Amino acid sequence: MPYSHLDLSNRDSQVQLTAALEGLRQELELRADFPPEVLAEAKAAVDSFVPPERDLTGLGFITVDPPGSTDLDQAFHLERAGSGYRVWYAIADVPAFVAPGGAIDTEARLRGQTMYAPDGRISLHPEKIAEDAASLLPGRNRSAFVWEFELDEAAQVESVVVGRAVVRSRAQLTYDQVQEDLDSGGAAENLTLLKEIGTKRIALEKERGGASLNLPEQEIAHDGERYFIVTRPPLASEDWNAQLSLMTGMAAAEIMLEGGVGILRTMPAPDETSLARFRHQARALGRSWPANVPYGEFLRSLDTSDPRQLSLMHAAASLFRGAGYTAFDGAVPESVEQAAIAAPYAHTTAPLRRLVDRFVLVTCEALCAGRDVPDWVRKALPELNALMSSSNQLASRLESGAIAAVEAALLSNRVGEEFDAVVITGSKPSPDASVNANGNGAPHGVIQVADPAVEARCDGVMTAGDEVRVRLVTADIARRELRFELVRSVRQEESPSESESAAG
Repeated sequence: MPYSHLDLSNRDSQVQLTAALEGLRQELELRADFPPEVLAEAKAAVDSFVPPERDLTGLGFITVDPPGSTDLDQAFHLERAGSGYRVWYAIADVPAFVAPGGAIDTEARLRGQTMYAPDGRISLHPEKIAEDAASLLPGRNRSAFVWEFELDEAAQVESVVVGRAVVRSRAQLTYDQVQEDLDSGGAAENLTLLKEIGTKRIALEKERGGASLNLPEQEIAHDGERYFIVTRPPLASEDWNAQLSLMTGMAAAEIMLEGGVGILRTMPAPDETSLARFRHQARALGRSWPANVPYGEFLRSLDTSDPRQLSLMHAAASLFRGAGYTAFDGAVPESVEQAAIAAPYAHTTAPLRRLVDRFVLVTCEALCAGRDVPDWVRKALPELNALMSSSNQLASRLESGAIAAVEAALLSNRVGEEFDAVVITGSKPSPDASVNANGNGAPHGVIQVADPAVEARCDGVMTAGDEVRVRLVTADIARRELRFELVRSVRQEESPSESESAAG
């Protein structure tokens, strides 16, 4: 796993970074502390909680999450059922601790989701709920919304129902542990079935034309002394685990569509102009997209360790735009599909960390039980799109701002040095643009530096996919700004004879 540490000899950089991250929180007006009435209501809700009657603690549920996670939303237990499978998928029973219209509910609507910053998480719910009473921690009885799936031999859903029950997780695993167990050949049945079912669900995703951007992950970590950036490709175990969540979200959407009430996560299909532009980019980068291959299958074929294919994967982000939430109560909306998934879909598997999931869970459980969906859910549905859109924008600004601050600190003592990089987004000359002192208005693109692995603006005329040499000109921690300038490209370094030979 490649990573880059801050230079511990440069104490000033660390002081500036701490100030920059705190400034980012203030700038975004993040709600770090819970009001006293919210904490008091959380304590009362936990103290008076009555678990559901159904007991499923005899099933071998496990959780799979990033290391150190304490807000555990999902647990699964997998079984063979004849030639097919039975999937038990437990989701944290957050609604049991959040009174509609109460202090926790009101605060959660203001927050929208849990925010993740390098200097600490900002939770959607109080810690007493998010990291204890509602979290599916190992070795503890917990109430959950349990989804029961019957799958055929191809892992296609034959039936599904959801209801509340008490569960008990047997183990809390990380993705690395799951991958290592499976690669060693000594994994327990729960994990071997995760791989088996996940692989078949990926095949079904390809058949229906679904797609995902499997870009290398970049995240900020802290080891108690210093911040550092970790960049790694996603593990296969993450993809298999994600397929269970996607399956549940698709099932939730179908239940709500059949019941005539709910809220979907929707996204329009790419328009012809965007598709044509991406096909052109693919040809230019040496990976033509065959007309008979769905774009999801094409994206899965890309090798992001290849700089040109990594650039193409970044370009594919232009196809994943316009996502939002579509609420309905009565008439089913005309557009119900999430185009990247290639099916109707709903957010339902992360209620500890995302506001909308709580309402989807209650809706689906009521519909499966043949009860009316509660009025407090119906009244909230029209408001959720705006609440979640605002929250998503805030989370995006926090993530990008935090990464920019850490990257600037990482390179703050290396201004003037040259680095190898690959062009992620190309640029075009704009001779008529006025250029200010910061270079704004000049032609520029986006590069990914090889070491340390950071993405940043680079001034100059460049083409996506090119390998280039760049010089660092700005690393401003307080302003969270990192900027390079183009020195030369690989093409510029080739001699005429080398170019002619390559062309031949």
